[in-house]
This record gives sequence, structure tokens and C-alpha cells, in this order.
Amino acid sequence: MTEALPQKTRVAVVLPCYRVLPHIQKTLAGIGPEVWRIFVVDDACPDQSGDFVKRHCRDPRIEVLYHEKNQGVGGAVLTGYQAALDAGADIIVKLDGDGQMDPGLVTDVIAPIVAGEADYTKGNRFFDPEGVRTMPRLRLFGNAVLSLMTKLSSGYWNLFDPTNGYTAIHARVARRLPFHKISKGYFFETDILFRLNTLRAVVMDVPMNPRYGTEKSNLKVSRILGEFLFKHLRNFLKRIFYNYYLRDMSLASLELPLGVFFFFSGGFYGACHWARSSQAGVVTPAGTVMLSVMLIVIGLQFVMAFLAYDIASVPNRPLTSS
Repeated sequence: MTEALPQKTRVAVVLPCYRVLPHIQKTLAGIGPEVWRIFVVDDACPDQSGDFVKRHCRDPRIEVLYHEKNQGVGGAVLTGYQAALDAGADIIVKLDGDGQMDPGLVTDVIAPIVAGEADYTKGNRFFDPEGVRTMPRLRLFGNAVLSLMTKLSSGYWNLFDPTNGYTAIHARVARRLPFHKISKGYFFETDILFRLNTLRAVVMDVPMNPRYGTEKSNLKVSRILGEFLFKHLRNFLKRIFYNYYLRDMSLASLELPLGVFFFFSGGFYGACHWARSSQAGVVTPAGTVMLSVMLIVIGLQFVMAFLAYDIASVPNRPLTSS
């Protein structure tokens, strides 16, 4: 039976600000009455977004928070999370101020949490084929690649569009997150999924259409590619260790190491004999080739069996259910 939220659910919005001055006022004006409090986090913005909001936005729900030094989008969101938790929020929504997110979708984003179906929700811009056509091709390709890496590292095989920053989280789950360990840069949205998986939290996608205007992203792919690859690999290894060896053991705990062993053993065995035959100027015996291929195929089967088990293990019972 799902835990009932208070009759008047206190929904807080966290809005990190860094170089979003042309769009921040319109974004704040679009936030509806279903939102209880709004926490604007000025992440040492050179445009002094926080002061601008104080001067031009008279909404009594708004509270401006300041960082003396830039901490990145993740650091700004975590500051907002903590402020919302301290204020007594039930659900916390993260909304960017760059104009790409429709504030009118807050109700849709929190709906699965209110219904007790999820602990955390995030937007997905890939549900509607017509909407996808408006997305720049490079961004479309990048999202597809990042989505595959995120599925592997986070364990949430049911999710897509991992860089979508339109998210909502139940306060009870947010309190269990290790804020001091979560990445504070652009890897924040992906890293928090990994942390949620270690808690076995239920995460759901919420369909939404992409919005692109004159805004410019501060994200430079060339600067974060190496960092993302390293952190995805790190989180994948941590997740496998936590879920399959530290907290529990199953048949999948044997399938993955056996699969890796057979695959690389077959490849190494075949490569060594091919090199030796090449140097001697003779044809590699068919039996040697078949043995190498057989080991590789067996390894792949073990790995595929592990992935099938991992996909079936996506959390499906919300932490906020009793």
C-alpha cells in the first residue's frame, strides 16, 4: 500500500542559475500555483542572476541562494535540495532557467511520485517522433550514446535521455542520498541515477517535447567526453560490485566474470596462434580457429545472460511505499 502524501503536497522548485539572465524571468513567471516554494541558486553567476531576480521578480515564493564560488550545476542543485528539505518540502523539482524547460509541466513530472509509482522522475524528449525531429542531429546522436552508457553504469535500462535536467524527487529519498559524493558538474544527472540505483529507488521517464530557442549551452562536449567515459566506467564497476558481490550474490555474479574470461581467453588464444602461423608462413589449423571462436561465443553468451538478468533487475518497488 502506497504511503499517502500530505493533503496539501509541498512542491518545491530548485532553479540553478548561471548565464541564464535573458530567460530566467520568463521561466519563473511560468511556474504555476501548484508549487509551494521556489529556490533560485545563483551559482556565482557573472551576470548576477540572483540580484536580478530579487529586483524584478516579486513572487513571495522565491528565495534566492548564493554561491561565493561556482560549483557547477550539480552543486547548485544540491544546495537547492538541502534548502528545500530544510524548509519541509515533500517533492523537489529541478528546473533549468535557460528556457528549454516548460514550467507548466511540473504537475506532469511529479504525478508518478504523487501517485506512489516512483521515487524519482525525469523528462524524456524522445517519446514523440515529431518532437525529436526538432532536435539538432549532433545532440540527438550524443544523447543516444550517453543513454547507452548511462543504462550500463546506472542499471536503469528503462530510461532514456539521461542529460534531461527536468527532474523530481521525493523528499524521503533525497534525504538518503550522499550529497557529498554526488558529482557537482555536468555529470550530476547521470551520477544521481547511479546513487539512486544503490538505494534501489524506482525511477520513471515522463514524456515531454524538446524546446530550443536562442539559448546557448555552457556544455562543451570536447571538455567533458573523457571525464564522462571515466566516470561511467567507475560507476559501472561500483554498481556491479555493490549489487552482485557485496549486498547479494546470484547466478549473474558468476556469469559476468566467466563471460569476460572466456571472451578474452578466446581472443588471446586465437591472436597468438594467428601471429605464430603468420610468422611461419602457414595456415592456422581449422581446429585452432574453431576453439578460439567457440571460447569467444561462450563468453558472449555468458555476458548476454548477465545483461538479461541485469535488465530484469531494474527496481520496481518504490522506497516510499509501505
